[in-house]
Amino acid sequence: MPVYSTAMDTQNLKAFVAVAECRSFSLAADRLHITQPAISKRIHMLEQQVDSQLFDRIGRHISLTEAGRTLLPHAEAILREMQSARQAIADLAGEVKGQLKLITSHHIGLHRLPRILREYTERYPQVELDIRFMDSAEAYAAVLKGDCDLGIITEVDQQDEALCSHTLWQDTMRFVAAPQHPLSKLATVSLADISPYQALLPERRFYTTKLVEELFDKAGLSLKINLATNYLETIKALISAGYAWSVLPQSMLQDNSLSILNVLLPESGTPVALTRNLDCIYHRQRLMSNAGKAFFELLCQQTD
Repeated sequence: MPVYSTAMDTQNLKAFVAVAECRSFSLAADRLHITQPAISKRIHMLEQQVDSQLFDRIGRHISLTEAGRTLLPHAEAILREMQSARQAIADLAGEVKGQLKLITSHHIGLHRLPRILREYTERYPQVELDIRFMDSAEAYAAVLKGDCDLGIITEVDQQDEALCSHTLWQDTMRFVAAPQHPLSKLATVSLADISPYQALLPERRFYTTKLVEELFDKAGLSLKINLATNYLETIKALISAGYAWSVLPQSMLQDNSLSILNVLLPESGTPVALTRNLDCIYHRQRLMSNAGKAFFELLCQQTD
């Protein structure tokens, strides 16, 4: 077998996984920084190698065939093992270089990581950063699957034993509404005052929404969520326009565009205190590279 064949097969597998994840040849090409014809050629070569069609193409819709679904976990495992092997060899020299794959939410990426990422890239210019943004539930699943080095996410209710978790920050959460909203006119607000009004929160599977639901359930009150979005910046914009009320991290409320509601618990009259942890997670069985160790150490040094 020619020497170049294994390398070519690896590139074909990368193209296959990228198309499977993106459900698009053009988006996969953008991710791999190659042209769409190059992606198509690699997929065609792989289909010839496995003697099976891997994707159904109906118009612009791309989906995996049964053969593609069968191949996908094997392709992902091969690529992970090859990356681990390359990284292990690179780490023998004790240098901080190679690729570092991070997964985080848009909110954490925007509000918590820029300063840390800037310092990291200045210290370790030989590291190639691969940062992907998705909601915390998806990021958690990706880390559990072994698809990245580190995930920085909102805490989860129950954590798999295969993962290690380290709390980096604690977010104080505040009930908020637009200054013109009726709730903003009240000096103190009860949960009963809030209950009749429309809420705008992330989907019910998210930790923050679960906290709010538990609060209302304990008080025997209903919670009106007719619209949900997982992007906190979108929630803030809609709330600022006078749509509904919400619960947002205090770190997002520095511009005074929203009114912070003084919400009291019904049984005690004490202010409601909601908090959530922002955690760094990684897989116990995935090799932690020098690049990953350096980033984790920097995170721990600079968190408040």
